[in-house]
Amino acid sequence: MTWAVVSIIIVSTIKILLTCLPTGPVEWLIRKFEIHSKLNETDATITIDGKNLTGEDKLQLIHYFNEAVFLKQHYIYPGTEELFLHPENSQPPVVIDTKSGKKEVRLFVYSYNDRIDVVKQYKKKVIAYSLSSEPLQKSTLEVQY
Repeated sequence: MTWAVVSIIIVSTIKILLTCLPTGPVEWLIRKFEIHSKLNETDATITIDGKNLTGEDKLQLIHYFNEAVFLKQHYIYPGTEELFLHPENSQPPVVIDTKSGKKEVRLFVYSYNDRIDVVKQYKKKVIAYSLSSEPLQKSTLEVQY
């Protein structure tokens, strides 16, 4: 009888803890699985057509990237990674080298008239997604030309 009462109390406590997690652990879980992660200006190195971007332009580009709205993720079939890394009819990408936790991540940012395509490459994985950000589209076009 006492085991039943003790087990009910333990299960109830676990249920309450899982349904009412504090903000810190919830934010950690969300950051762990998010696709479009925020960039940190100290960890990010931005390269456009082989030239490093520094100063105010770098900070502005990072701010626009962080404020961009996630549209959708593109599924990459095995063996078609190169099509996303080097798309046809595109300008030279903005390459962002950064760290996500302990992983080295390389982001290729391709700007189009209606969207921004981002290809995220780390280890042997490639993830592609689209963003919407008019200031980011304008700033990448201005910096490139």
